[in-house]
Amino acid sequence: MGDSVAEQIAALKDEDWAIREEAASLLGTLKDPRAVLPLVSILRDRDRSVREAAIGALTAIGEPSVPALGACLADPELTVQEAASAILASIADQRVLDPLKKALRSHDWIVRMHAAKALGRVKEVSAIEPLLPLLQDKVKAVREETATALAAIGEAAIPALLDTLQHAEWLVRLHAVESLGKMKSQKAVEPLLSVLFNDQDSAIREDAVRALGEIGDPQAVEFLFTAMKEPGLRTLAVEALGRIGDRRAVPVLIEVVEGKRPLDAPRAVAGCGDQWNEEVITQGVAVRALGIIRDDSSIPSLVAALEPTFTRAEAAAALAKFGSKAVPFLLPLLTGPRDENIRYHVKEALALAGWRPGRV
Repeated sequence: MGDSVAEQIAALKDEDWAIREEAASLLGTLKDPRAVLPLVSILRDRDRSVREAAIGALTAIGEPSVPALGACLADPELTVQEAASAILASIADQRVLDPLKKALRSHDWIVRMHAAKALGRVKEVSAIEPLLPLLQDKVKAVREETATALAAIGEAAIPALLDTLQHAEWLVRLHAVESLGKMKSQKAVEPLLSVLFNDQDSAIREDAVRALGEIGDPQAVEFLFTAMKEPGLRTLAVEALGRIGDRRAVPVLIEVVEGKRPLDAPRAVAGCGDQWNEEVITQGVAVRALGIIRDDSSIPSLVAALEPTFTRAEAAAALAKFGSKAVPFLLPLLTGPRDENIRYHVKEALALAGWRPGRV
């Protein structure tokens, strides 16, 4: 009986690129560790499709590929480094910790990006220090993967990230805030509230609001009420309140939906004409937030929000989340002279709530 793995390894040296590509793909299916080094050797193949097949195969083989790919991070050819780092972003483990740390200093941003992602997968505390400088990388994708990696490492990264909130470079502070939000740790709430009310950069303050919503800790609620009073933060604060889900926010959100106590001078929304401004957008977000919290007291306000065109679809979706509780409020809207579009959204909400015609 023939050895199919050996046959496909031999085919990797065929002059025909299509045969090499097929052989690499088949080796990925077979997942035999013997294929690792032969597949690594064709990461420098002259044909792109062959290289891509090798990348897919090495990824499929997984754990046995890791040491050889770690060695590839120091290969003279950047294309090999890029391929190896891309694979390791999905399969890296402790064995390649040191090569990945070195790769963070690569001149190639693709290698830096994948190395950061791989270190987030490994979740090793010793990677925190070499990752931190990449929060100010000139390439956005590298900064974002670094923030995600630090969040993945977890609470061990919090002290370093909190120190970074004082960094002179705004981009560093911005991505530190993002990382803390992704970490979802209660320990980050007070520092983020300090950023919200003290940082001079509007983008960072906006991200602080987003991060507080991601963390979802109720201690931020009262502070977000204050943030709602500021143009640029109002919509984000309302969205964060919905994500936190604390019922203290319900009366405040109802006021927003009903158009009570709006900002004195809401910002216009670029490209949307005079009728659309920050307050209109915020009303839609508040409707969505009430649908997330699902406090029964908000049902009448959500029904009223079916009238304006700019909150109608959101209101129907929010009411559907209340299930049978919303049905008595929605059924009367099916009769009488009413906008057909409203009737359409009412029917949709009723269907999603589980109501069927003829059913009591």
